[in-house]
Amino acid sequence: MRKVIAAINMTIDGYCDHTYGVADDELHDHYTALLRNADTILYGRTTYQLMESYWPLVAKNPTGDKSTDEFAMVMEHITKVVFSYTLKSVDWDSATLAKRSIEEEVLALRRQPGKNILVGSRSLIIALLNLHLIDEFQLCIHPVIAGKGLPLFANISESMKLHLTKTKTFGSGATVFYYEPQRS
Repeated sequence: MRKVIAAINMTIDGYCDHTYGVADDELHDHYTALLRNADTILYGRTTYQLMESYWPLVAKNPTGDKSTDEFAMVMEHITKVVFSYTLKSVDWDSATLAKRSIEEEVLALRRQPGKNILVGSRSLIIALLNLHLIDEFQLCIHPVIAGKGLPLFANISESMKLHLTKTKTFGSGATVFYYEPQRS
């Protein structure tokens, strides 16, 4: 069965805001490798629109920065499933709108053959956490105190113990913590 991996950037005080992170070559290389080990990424409307407004343009008009351009090309081709109550269509060729509930969609995807399934939106991570459908967390903590924003772990229905399996530290000071939920 395919693994569902929640991967997100956040500040040291727990807020999800991409503008506070250090998007250097090392971080782009890390996320390019993560995407290459997956074949599907799940997005909510807000994150999808943020990604769709930038990365297809880079894929069509490379920046000349190898890490950024490679990330854009991998992002361009990975299948994206978008969950939205308001979007009627999506423009990115590799994206589709989910037709089922989050739970039904993820359970169906897990049964299909393929690589890992990534979850790249805060709202979906919360929903899937509450449904016990996340197999691994990859939390990239940036050495920044934001003091405000959207906390990752808001509206969690019950506590959950996690097991730290490894860490990866970047030159910027950002660290990825790899956790697996401890199932009872």
